[in-house]
Amino acid sequence: MLYLKFKTKTVVSLVEYSKGKNMKTDNLSRDIDMIYDQLIGKLMDLLPEPQKTDTALRGLLLLRRDVPNQDESCVYQPVIDLIVQGRKRTILGNEKMEYGEGEYLVSGLDMPCINSEIEATSKAPFLSLRLSLDISQIAQLATEVPLDDITDDDDHWGICSAASTLEIADSFLRLISLLENPQRIPILAPLIIKEIHYYLITGPLGRCLREIATQGTPINRVAQAITWLRTHFREPLSIEKLANQVHMSESTFNRHFRKVTSYSPLRFQKRLRLYEAQRLMLFDNLDATAAAFRVGYESTTQFNREYKREFGEPPFRDVSRMRAAGMLLG
Repeated sequence: MLYLKFKTKTVVSLVEYSKGKNMKTDNLSRDIDMIYDQLIGKLMDLLPEPQKTDTALRGLLLLRRDVPNQDESCVYQPVIDLIVQGRKRTILGNEKMEYGEGEYLVSGLDMPCINSEIEATSKAPFLSLRLSLDISQIAQLATEVPLDDITDDDDHWGICSAASTLEIADSFLRLISLLENPQRIPILAPLIIKEIHYYLITGPLGRCLREIATQGTPINRVAQAITWLRTHFREPLSIEKLANQVHMSESTFNRHFRKVTSYSPLRFQKRLRLYEAQRLMLFDNLDATAAAFRVGYESTTQFNREYKREFGEPPFRDVSRMRAAGMLLG
């Protein structure tokens, strides 16, 4: 089995980074360093070459990159993305967030963003594990875990990051170790996944996750609106009707939606349309006109203009570049 030495680095929590602070954590402990050594070794065995792959564990995705990649658009569904080696950048609205080995990113909502792995070499590849989150399980745990056990967090973003703990790293190590004994997956995987959910809800991002999962909170109502937009993004959008649907005034809805997602509802819908159009052109070989109408645009000219504003190039040139680079969305 191939092992690479995991170099402990000072980890900057994105929660503090996003507040403009330069707070640093202590070096990772020896125990967590050993766990990351094992995670790297197992991922190098599972991913002998650069790739993104699903696993026999439903909801678990593994990623390896040997070179930094260009920006890729995606819509994050509720996930935890544990960075085992390398660094990554996520752009959400006007915010640029960087995080790396020893940190995890959590998306509690469906969020359109742009990702790039910015630190990766053939000798020290970028390695990560992405696990889908079950919001219903978070809601159930929220009723069982005392509020005092949940860390306060005033940054109610849809996407946040924090330094990994020994417990989370160890849980992921035990989870991917099940891939060596697939007969154990049906019994043990649900227990470990529930354990990861527990550590998340009692960690630094727990307050935000709890509010996403709790009916009637402002962020939960925004989550309901996002769910509706994901299904109906092709349709004309009435902000007033959507606000009424989630039982908020229009001004309150707009304020909370922007606070949670960094976008206005209209901009959010536009990004959903453009990202889906890009996916249709890249994977289904649709031309720009067909993709534009498929996602709800009535004017190809408007689509081309907004596409170039979003991605920096006209549709045909952008998709050709992505194909040449072998890029995969998400």
